[in-house]
Amino acid sequence: MTNLLTNFEPTRAAGLERLKNFAPDAGQKYAIGRNYEGSAKDPGAVSALSPYLRSGVLSQSEVLRAVLDHHSPKEADHFIAEVLWRSYWQGWLALRPAVWDSYQADLKHLFNQVQTQSGLRQRWQSACLGQTGIAPFDAWAHDLVRSGYLHNHARMWFASIWVHTLELPWQLGADFFLRHLLDGCPASNTLGWKWVAGLQTIGKPYIATPENIAKFTHGRFTEVTGLAGQAAPLATPAHPDPTPLWDPRQPDRALPTGLILHEDNLNPAHILTDAPPLAGHVTLIATADQTPWQMAPHVGAFREQAAQDMHRKLADRIGPASAPLTSAQALKAWAQDQGFAQLITADAPVGPTKAVLDAHDTLSDGPPLIRARARLDATAWPLATAGFFKFRAHIPKLLGLIT
Repeated sequence: MTNLLTNFEPTRAAGLERLKNFAPDAGQKYAIGRNYEGSAKDPGAVSALSPYLRSGVLSQSEVLRAVLDHHSPKEADHFIAEVLWRSYWQGWLALRPAVWDSYQADLKHLFNQVQTQSGLRQRWQSACLGQTGIAPFDAWAHDLVRSGYLHNHARMWFASIWVHTLELPWQLGADFFLRHLLDGCPASNTLGWKWVAGLQTIGKPYIATPENIAKFTHGRFTEVTGLAGQAAPLATPAHPDPTPLWDPRQPDRALPTGLILHEDNLNPAHILTDAPPLAGHVTLIATADQTPWQMAPHVGAFREQAAQDMHRKLADRIGPASAPLTSAQALKAWAQDQGFAQLITADAPVGPTKAVLDAHDTLSDGPPLIRARARLDATAWPLATAGFFKFRAHIPKLLGLIT
């Protein structure tokens, strides 16, 4: 385990223990203190469960059930909404996958610009290294690289300064986060950065202010100067229209089946209940496919070690796990070597994992790939057709699925 993972042990047991300790405080204490900055070592009023949720070590449903064991939906409203923002962002992007494709294309173009434009490269490097001279921004850049974590409010301030004060492309900032955050989620991260820039809720950018930073960092940063007081002008293309979700297949219970764990869901609990007999399992690691730069080592270490923890739990039922795989061709070859007539995995939201699964479906002579969509996702994702507050009206219905 790397030093960066001492605050987030990559095991399901550690995630459950953190959930157990937090759930009693998910009501008023969370609501009052959630905007005050915490750290990886001392997260303050927030749960710091996000690395476990991001990798599926804990499911959103079990987190919400644990909280509702201690609080009514009204008492825990702020925390419940925060958890379901994840479902909303994933659903919004699942209905508009072209937004992720556009971000990835922009990133490749910007990678070339960073190599060829010395001015952009210097400004980008200064921001990534925390050498801008803006004290809170530089501190957060160092905190992120050292710990793999930033409090949500600090992420908003950081992104606002990156886009509106430093006038750097939001895509480069989103990439910087995804390369270092233990909980870096393609949907939440991409759309959150677009929101700060004023491109998600179009025309409503988020502007960090010295007063807000001073208050919610408990006075850690006071008298911050040089911040932009208004948004830099950015092109605001219209959102694409929602498209139908991909339709998961149903497994054939008579066929020899291999199980795939992946970085978006390392806990196959919702699969195992109704799965065909399983004869082997493997982890798909696709993180590196989301960036033209190198991923921070701790991101892969957390997910790989969390996968190993789950494989140990599955060994008695399925047998030992195979070595991790990184591509569609490797999945096909593994299935053929093992004699599997079909593969089954938890459905993945839009991002690098889904891209590999999609690529597998296009291969000739590959076994069918079954994607089992969790009940909460199956209901929540199609509801993300507009803004969050319209989606929020469905929260009672969504909670009914998990209680």
